[in-house]
Amino acid sequence: MKSRRASHQQPPEPPAALLTLRNPEDLRREMQQVQLAIAHRAHELFETRGSQHGHDWDDWFRAESELLRPVSVSMAESNDRISVRADVVGFDETELKVSIEPHRITILGQKKTSGMKAESRTMERTGSDPDQILEVVDLAAEVAPERAVVELQGGVLKFELPTAATIEVAVAPAA
Repeated sequence: MKSRRASHQQPPEPPAALLTLRNPEDLRREMQQVQLAIAHRAHELFETRGSQHGHDWDDWFRAESELLRPVSVSMAESNDRISVRADVVGFDETELKVSIEPHRITILGQKKTSGMKAESRTMERTGSDPDQILEVVDLAAEVAPERAVVELQGGVLKFELPTAATIEVAVAPAA
């Protein structure tokens, strides 16, 4: 009787898609629309409770949970770089906007097929899962945004960020 060995081959990972970085100031303007929608929903929750004061944070966090999909972020730091991973499963590269500043990463995502309908200034939920992402990641060290590599692979947004201190050392003139 021949012994059979089961082969546990992993399916190949999908190819990585490179993302184009956005101007941080432009992305901040787009973030304001999301923040206004959250503020409006929080105010609706406040009014639903009979306009009782003292629960503003509860209303804000509930509005965020209704309108924004949570993003799991992990970070690793070495002497010359910071690596960041953000779970953005369900979003493709055309639905994500990313900016990198020396001390911050901003991720803004909006599904094309929206579960939200915008009518005047109100937003009506038509689905059960939020279809937006708004995540701001503060970085522990200064990075060089112009040297960053950002790619989306298998639902994970990957950032490789060279630290600014390493770049300054590399280009410092020899004494």
